[in-house]
Parts: sequence; structure tokens; C-alpha cells
Amino acid sequence: MTKEYEISKQNKARQLRERAAYDKETVHNILDSALLASVGFVQDGQPVVVPMLYGREGETIFLHGARKARVIRLLESTTKACMNVTHVDALIYARSAFNSSMNYRSATVFGTPRLVDDPDEKLHALKVITEATMPGRWDELRAPLENEVKMTGVIALDIESASAKISADMPNDEDADYEIPIWAGRLPLESAFTTIESDDRLIEGVEPSAVIRAMENKRL
Repeated sequence: MTKEYEISKQNKARQLRERAAYDKETVHNILDSALLASVGFVQDGQPVVVPMLYGREGETIFLHGARKARVIRLLESTTKACMNVTHVDALIYARSAFNSSMNYRSATVFGTPRLVDDPDEKLHALKVITEATMPGRWDELRAPLENEVKMTGVIALDIESASAKISADMPNDEDADYEIPIWAGRLPLESAFTTIESDDRLIEGVEPSAVIRAMENKRL
């Protein structure tokens, strides 16, 4: 199996090409460290972008929503979809507004969506999505009810092409601007979970499990 996505007109970076990456490891790492994706497609000739929960297994992205939700029905009927996730890692303070920017990690994938109807495949997909969001939680929970599975819509998006773009630089100012007495540098941004909070209706004596404790204060 190839370790890189083939570069095509669809996924080729056109601006700041030196920041692009097409290897699967980089793309997968960016996808797996995010929680929410922006999914884009065309409806009646008009662009639509929807935020969705997801999970990745190999070269397949599973997307989740209510079975009767508009986005599931639209994705079911379209032939192409695009998905992006982006992490903002820092603000870059340059000596000019033009050269000020951000550090970021971004991945974009393209594929043909299909509705997951088989009950066993759907249940597996829901586990993939749950484990991507809350690692280890699936095995702690009661089994999904048949009606819950029926009410849930799952779309599988097989990755046909993808690319990543990463910026991790300090300011890149004009040569003359380095003589200007203005502070320049980087202000890092961290995304992290904080302190867990118990449900008001929790049975007395029930404590968070190890898998939940492992997520507390975890950085994304």
C-alpha cells in the first residue's frame, strides 16, 4: 500500500506549496487529533458546509448524524464530498499586518459518500466514532438500543485523495522591517479538556473511570 496520496488537480496545494504534505501519516495524525470536521458538498448547485462528528478507520471516515437530518439525506444523495479539519496552534505577530499570520495544521480529504445501512456495519461505525471522540468509553456503556441505531444516520466517506498543510514558522518579515522597534514573535494556543464535572443525577458513590480520568486535562 502506498504511503502517500497521489497528487492531483483535486488535492494539490496551490498557495504556499512548501507547507503541503501528501503522506498518509501526516494526514491521519491531523484527522485523528481533531474532534469536529467541516464537511462540504454541493446541493442544487449551491455550496453547503456542515460541522459533523467523525471517526477514521484506515482510509474510511465515518460521519454521524440523525437519520432524518438534512445533512445525512443530502450526503446520501451526492456523489462527491470534501472534509476539512484545522488546528490553530499559535498567532504569529509580525512587524506588519500583511506578514502576521497563524501556525496551523490542516487536513482536507475528498471522497464519495455512501449511506451505511447494514446494522452491523452501522454499529461498528458508531463504535469507531465514539472511540475517536471518547477513547475507551464504548465498552463501559450499555449496548445501543435497536431503535437508537435506526434513528442514527451514518455516512462512510472513503478517502480518494487528501492533503495536509502545516505552518510552524516564526514571523517572515520584509528585510527592512527587522529594523523597526516593534515586538514580533509567536503566541501559542493550546486546546485541552479541563476538569470533569459530575452529572447531578449520578448515583452516589459512582466515580469516573480510568478512561475518563485519562481525558481530563488532555491536550488536543
